[in-house]
Amino acid sequence: MTETSAAAQPPSGVVDLLGLLAYAELVSFFRLSDAAGLAPDLAAKGELAGVAATEYRHYRMLHERLAALGADPEAAMGPFVEPLDAWHGRTEPRTWLESLVKTYVGDGIAGDFYRTVAEHADADTAEAVRGAVSETERAEAVAVRVRTAVQEDPKLAGPLSLWARRLVGEALSQAQLVAAARPELAALVAQGATGGESGEGGGKGDLAAVSRLFAGLTEAHSARLEAMGLSG
Repeated sequence: MTETSAAAQPPSGVVDLLGLLAYAELVSFFRLSDAAGLAPDLAAKGELAGVAATEYRHYRMLHERLAALGADPEAAMGPFVEPLDAWHGRTEPRTWLESLVKTYVGDGIAGDFYRTVAEHADADTAEAVRGAVSETERAEAVAVRVRTAVQEDPKLAGPLSLWARRLVGEALSQAQLVAAARPELAALVAQGATGGESGEGGGKGDLAAVSRLFAGLTEAHSARLEAMGLSG
């Protein structure tokens, strides 16, 4: 009976990971819907509406995965509402192009993070996470929109590059705060940072591993900037 009960309870770090990602996808759906409404032409509106619809589909998939694990999806998302809303509040785009850069850069680095950490969860959870954060032609369409705008007006490159760097810095700071508040999630992240080894002594060791993981993830940032026609 004890073994059955234990098997029925998913690791809290896995529930945290799925809850964090599920809420991130839900917020992304709303924000992309808003961005689609502000798009300058019908083609752009349609592209962003399609991205928003995909984000909602991902949210439903993660919601169902949480339920399948026996977790309450809304309760799992609850701890991450305030920190994610705070990050979005500090990185509110002022223009349509800034919203596109935020979508491409923010979703990209977050996707790298989730994929890395999910490799140390169970196979079904890892598959659900990979499906939710997969970068496809939809993301490339966003990059093309920014690149085209910069080619038409090169003066946009500098401000948008600064904006992209700010987004990454804010994301790293917020991630460290979340990890400090959710030690089970930090332990799972530490495994992603060390290739499966637990953090050194837990606690501060896990948080140090979180910092190292995110430092490594920023290496892909330069490639994303180049894809948008921006410079580091």
